[in-house]
Amino acid sequence: MAGKSVGPELMGKKSAPAKDDSDIIRPLRKHGNLIVITGPSGVGKGTVVQRLLDTVPKLTRSVSVTTRARRPSEISGVDYFFHTQAEFDQMVADGMFMEFAEFAGNNYGTPSSWVMQEVKAGRDVILEIEVQGAKQIKEKFPSAVLIFLSPPSFEALRSRLKGRATEEPIKMALRLRKARQEMRERWLFHYEVINDKVDEAVKNLTNIVYAERCRIRDNEANSPKNEHNKNS
Repeated sequence: MAGKSVGPELMGKKSAPAKDDSDIIRPLRKHGNLIVITGPSGVGKGTVVQRLLDTVPKLTRSVSVTTRARRPSEISGVDYFFHTQAEFDQMVADGMFMEFAEFAGNNYGTPSSWVMQEVKAGRDVILEIEVQGAKQIKEKFPSAVLIFLSPPSFEALRSRLKGRATEEPIKMALRLRKARQEMRERWLFHYEVINDKVDEAVKNLTNIVYAERCRIRDNEANSPKNEHNKNS
């Protein structure tokens, strides 16, 4: 059987190079996640966050600034940066905080420059902050992951606060009243984790961190169609 003839227009023509698919298979995750862990005072945020940091790699915690007195077990620069009220006010005036709040007569704030540098470098940053500050982050940073840590019951929270024995009765009552209000605002957050047993709470938080690392964010901006438009 005679072979099919090839037209002159095809003779000597080189085949087109294979299309580079690197833009399709490259990972979509470019930045780290901003992870907010909040909840009422005494719920155990510090304990579970430290366990989470010990469990999950490439995860770091932002160190907040506060005007309250340092507790005996706390280390400046590790637990908090302890500043005077005048120093804190100057930092607010200079726009150095990504969020700040007043709680139980003391001020707390999250320094912004270090946090954003870590996130842009691809590392996840935990903000262990008060509920008031968490609501500011929700408004200013829509992509932040918001987790509310709850006690198993209000009586359990009361018992934990009394067990601290670090506050005067008046401030204790203020914290409990504030906690009731904050528990009513749980619906503002993406996740609720009950801190009844620490191991179980840390396991749930770990699952959330890994799931958020896999989530595709800003689908329209990351779509192949949008990438084509940017490169055309």
